Amino acid sequence: MNDPKFIKLDQSFRPLWCLANLCIVLVGLERRTMDLLSDILSRMRLTGTLYFRTSFTSPWSIKVPAFEKAARFHFAHQGRCFVRIEKDKAPVALEQGDLIIITRGAPHTLYCDPTTEDQAVMLDEVVEKSGFTGSGTLIYGETGTNHETQLICGHFAFDENANHPLIEALPSHIHIRNYGEANGHWMENTLRVIGAEAGREQMGAHLIATKLSEIIFAQALRTYLNNEGADKPVMAGFADPAIASALEAIHQDPAFPWTLAALSKIAGMSRTSFAIKFSRCMPTAPMGYITRWRMQIARQSLAETNAPIIEIAESVGYHSEAAFGRVFKKVFQTAPATYRRQFQGSAQA
Repeated sequence: MNDPKFIKLDQSFRPLWCLANLCIVLVGLERRTMDLLSDILSRMRLTGTLYFRTSFTSPWSIKVPAFEKAARFHFAHQGRCFVRIEKDKAPVALEQGDLIIITRGAPHTLYCDPTTEDQAVMLDEVVEKSGFTGSGTLIYGETGTNHETQLICGHFAFDENANHPLIEALPSHIHIRNYGEANGHWMENTLRVIGAEAGREQMGAHLIATKLSEIIFAQALRTYLNNEGADKPVMAGFADPAIASALEAIHQDPAFPWTLAALSKIAGMSRTSFAIKFSRCMPTAPMGYITRWRMQIARQSLAETNAPIIEIAESVGYHSEAAFGRVFKKVFQTAPATYRRQFQGSAQA
């Protein structure tokens, strides 16, 4: 799948902030001044790719290869199957309506029942045997059986050099049971539309299904943060009201000359208590988080614009190009001007 010559579906779309905002409007939530999740995913340039809708009939077992720097997803539109991600751990039972996101694109096996797991066929071979051309439904398995599994499959990817502690801290996979019902009627309807559009050959079907699938990633991540992820490292910082308030302030105005005193005041805590709690929840101290986020913004500006480096430096809180250059080089092991030349040269190539 790293070079899917048989699939012409790979498309990049606008940053996810517009889709995440749509997600918020649909569920009727009151927007805050700064939506942390939208800002992070937007800066990381999340793009979606929808591979296909499947019709697998028993018996079947398929090996999906690794895909670096991407999060694969499978939604059980109809039927059920098992997903084996790690050999030494139990497989995930994916029931109808369930969603699984394999966050780091690890290789995995999809199969209909335990008796077929060891008979797995590589995905490329399945695609070739099925005659799938990149449109319609990927049909594979025995004919004349009522045991059918329909999956909607694809992946989400970020800019190659983009990173954030929130994404880095995600587990190997996120499994959300009865995903549509758990997130309300609007999500159920969204999933029905994706299921109906994926695999259709009508004009615009793929574009509609893929854009809607990007909403699913944001909603799945939010669901995870609000539930089992709420007490895990890094996730806990976004779930904690005091720490989240400070994070929102940082993201709202990253160029502001933030101090520990200013952030602790926003959090409603003493400086010492805030610093301890922040470092316990997050993988870095408050000022370290600010530096990393500023450098992500600067990296994106260098890659996507021709703005003078001093303007980019000032946009993230540095009034000296030399000081900005030292910090940028420490984070990315290269000078800002060199990074821009390398990135833009690679893009042109």
